[in-house]
Amino acid sequence: MYEQLKLNNQLCFPLYALSKEITRRYTPFLDALDLTYPQYLVMLVLWEHGGQRVSDIGAKLMLDSGTLTPLLKRLQSKGLVERSRGTDDERSVHIRLTEAGQALERRAAEVPQQLAGCLKMNAAEAEALREAVRKILENI
Repeated sequence: MYEQLKLNNQLCFPLYALSKEITRRYTPFLDALDLTYPQYLVMLVLWEHGGQRVSDIGAKLMLDSGTLTPLLKRLQSKGLVERSRGTDDERSVHIRLTEAGQALERRAAEVPQQLAGCLKMNAAEAEALREAVRKILENI
């Protein structure tokens, strides 16, 4: 067996497993908000940046419009966002929060702290991990 082909020697596997586990840990907190994890990510972008074009949301989340469109339609059906066509370019779709979407931010503000309680890491360890992952993402 080649040493480099052992599962424990792969960088991708612990990152994949960690991503799945963290997403799973979010589930009970997001269920209380009636959001899936990808919907939560979209809401984070809108709470932070306000109204955005679908393409801008996609760029921030590294998601294509084929993935975002059905997700945004579900958020719209929940009354959290409104979608509108651009006035200067009808191909461009703009997303903005409704009052209900804005109000949900107050309830969602507890989620990061709730998740932190599951991770058993101190703030410095969490920040070091976040920075290491950001560096990898920037470099690839």
